[in-house]
Amino acid sequence: MKSYTKIKNIVLLSVISSMVGCTTVADLAGYDTATMNRDAAKSYSQVVSSATSEGAIDKTSNTAIRVQRVFKRLKPYADKANTTGVPFNWEMSVIRSPELNAWAMPGGKMAMYTGIVEKLNLTDAEIAAIVGHEMTHALAEHGKKDAGQQILTGLALKYGGAAIQAKTGLNSQAVGLISKYGIDKPFSRSQESEADATGILLMAQAGYNPAAGISVWEKMEAVNGRSNAVVTLMSTHPNSQQRIDKIKALLPEVMPVYQAAAKAPNGQ
Repeated sequence: MKSYTKIKNIVLLSVISSMVGCTTVADLAGYDTATMNRDAAKSYSQVVSSATSEGAIDKTSNTAIRVQRVFKRLKPYADKANTTGVPFNWEMSVIRSPELNAWAMPGGKMAMYTGIVEKLNLTDAEIAAIVGHEMTHALAEHGKKDAGQQILTGLALKYGGAAIQAKTGLNSQAVGLISKYGIDKPFSRSQESEADATGILLMAQAGYNPAAGISVWEKMEAVNGRSNAVVTLMSTHPNSQQRIDKIKALLPEVMPVYQAAAKAPNGQ
C-alpha cells in the first residue's frame, strides 16, 4: 500500500510538473511575488540588523560610497525593467567582509561585500556590472523560480550555511535567512545568461561601459584560479569562456545605448 501511494504521488508530481512551471507552482504554494517580496524584506532586515550588531555594515568607507553611488544610478533603470507587476523597494547594504561576493533577494534587497571591490580593484563600471547582474536575478524572479523547483522536488532549503558563516562572520540566523532564498545556490545556465544580458543593458542605460561586464568576470576567473583564493560569487555564478563570448556578442547591441547615455549630463 505504501509502495502504491508513493508511486501515485510520483505520478501526480510528474503531471503537475508537466502542466505548470516552477514560478506557477511557487504562486500556488503561497510564494506569489508580493508575498515573497514581503518575506524577503523581513529577512533582509534581520540580516542587516545582525550585520550591524557585529559592526559589519559599512556606510562610510570609499568602497561603500562608490557601491551606493553606482547602485543609485542603476536603480531607476531597474525600476523601468520591472515587469513583475509589483514595485520593488530597492535597498543596498555594503558588508565589511573579505569574502568576494554580492547577492540580491526577491524584491530588490541587495548586498555587496567590500572584499570583491577591494581585492579585485573594481572600477565603478565593473561594480555596475555586478550590481546590474544581481538586480536582474531579482527582476527575473529567479529566487521565486527556485522556490517552485524546491516545492516540486521536495528539497529542503539547506545550502552550506556553516561555510558561509565561517567566511562572512555573520551569525547562523543571518546566514540561514540568506540561504532561505537560494542566494548561495548555483543559478541555472539560462538564468545566468539572462542576468548577464539584462545586467549589461542596465549598466549601459546608466552610462557605464558594458565592456566592463567582460573584464569583471575575467578578474574573478583569474582570482578563482589562484591557490587559497575564495570567490564565493564564482560558486553561485559559474564562469566560462563561452559565457564571456556571449557577453562580447551582446556588446554591438548595447554599446549604442551606452554611448547615448554617456553623452547625457550624468553620463560616465
